[in-house]
Amino acid sequence: MLDTLTQGFRNARARLKGYRQIDEGNIEEALETVKSSLLEADVEYHVALSFLQRVKEAAIGQMVLTKASHKGQEIKVTPADHFIKICHDHLVELMGGEDTSLKTSKTRSVTTVMMVGLQGSGKTTTAAKLARNFVKEGKKPMLVAADVYRPAAIEQLMILGERVQVPVFYEPSMQPPEMCKAAVEKAARDKLDLVIFDTAGRLALDERLMTELEQIDRMASADNIFLVVDSMIGQDAVSTAREFNRRLDLDGVILTKLDGDARGGAALSIRAVTGKPIKFAGMGEGLDRLEPFRPDGIATRILGMGDVVGLMRDFEEVVDAEEAEEQAKKILSGDFNLIQFLDQIRTLKKLGPLSSVMEKLPFFPDGMPKGMAVDDKALVRIESIIQSMTPQERVKPDILGPSRIKRISRGSGRSEVDVRDLMGRFNGMRQMMTAINKQPGLLERIPGFSQMAQGTAFPDKSPAGMLPGAPGMQKKKPQVSVADLEKRRKRAKDARKQRKKQMKKKKGKR
Repeated sequence: MLDTLTQGFRNARARLKGYRQIDEGNIEEALETVKSSLLEADVEYHVALSFLQRVKEAAIGQMVLTKASHKGQEIKVTPADHFIKICHDHLVELMGGEDTSLKTSKTRSVTTVMMVGLQGSGKTTTAAKLARNFVKEGKKPMLVAADVYRPAAIEQLMILGERVQVPVFYEPSMQPPEMCKAAVEKAARDKLDLVIFDTAGRLALDERLMTELEQIDRMASADNIFLVVDSMIGQDAVSTAREFNRRLDLDGVILTKLDGDARGGAALSIRAVTGKPIKFAGMGEGLDRLEPFRPDGIATRILGMGDVVGLMRDFEEVVDAEEAEEQAKKILSGDFNLIQFLDQIRTLKKLGPLSSVMEKLPFFPDGMPKGMAVDDKALVRIESIIQSMTPQERVKPDILGPSRIKRISRGSGRSEVDVRDLMGRFNGMRQMMTAINKQPGLLERIPGFSQMAQGTAFPDKSPAGMLPGAPGMQKKKPQVSVADLEKRRKRAKDARKQRKKQMKKKKGKR
């Protein structure tokens, strides 16, 4: 996702490495690299130039602290870090703040949303996704099948409405404007509070389409008009948004297929060109894959810093908090089996493609290491192996011997090597987690874990605007000697002995 932009900012950051300060000469080199990536990513030309000019003005003439303190710890800050911080702030400013609000009607109890856009942009599916989101917020929506021209559009919406458990209104004897008006009246009678119009699209903008949309707006009084745009069409997305906004005065934009967009021009340009907020982003085909558009999260992902806030939101969607806490305790104690392990695998699958999950982690500011592949099929292979085991084998995986492994291999359609490899990885994970739990503070020393906690955002008032753990920054940690570790182990051992003595005394008294 947005690989073209990410690579451009990585290259710009690399150009500033080794410099002690930002000046006219080296900033021009870095900005030229960013400019190439912006234009290659189909960012609107004037938007790209304006962004570069603002970054340049903010970067030149500012003092860059090479050392700063944050929460009592010393941090090294480089001009490259300072440049990335400035780019982050201006990317967020360019895309606007997070805004998923709806305008409500002042004259009636029903709020209306009209979905507009070209044919093929994903309006019908997005309408169902949006309805699902609003149901989760406690609203009572209705979908209206107002696209009477595209074959199977009505049937598609009916099926999607059933899947998200939202009623769909359709009256074959009515034209779309009258149908939308009748749907609002029925929603009011049925005590529903939100109506979403799925309107028709065309392969290109034409007068007939725009006239019909204007009639729907006039007759059904659309409180919110959302333009659905395929983010992968680049510059055409910007010109489409500009024209729709000129005719209909949009209230917001929804970008679809953003997870497959390697360029990102639409995400960066639409707000600047139309002045309208991007409300949501489609991040996959599933009906649960419509996310609030978070400019801060998009900016950090573009800059190679992940989006842990977005990842945590994904986890909240598929994981029960109390259950997750219990699972974490079992994993860290080492007292977990293949049943819990399978639960973790299934949770990962619910989060969407592994590549999308990895992009939201802040571990790889310079890109994924060479040779490190992200394979969704690996999860399927692991699941098939575990499902081929008996309940006893899943609870007590240590009993697996050659004959059992051979049977599991045949049952899962995998080789015996695959089964042994899975068990080796599982046992290694169990041992590692047990060791982590016995060594307080060890988790922070594992590469990546401390960055997850620290390198995910920029606090507004931290020194030089930077955060410890962010890419390119090093935090000085107190060194722990071997003698100190031995002392700690001895104290822990003595404490355990003392507890055992106390327990024996209590038993003796009874």
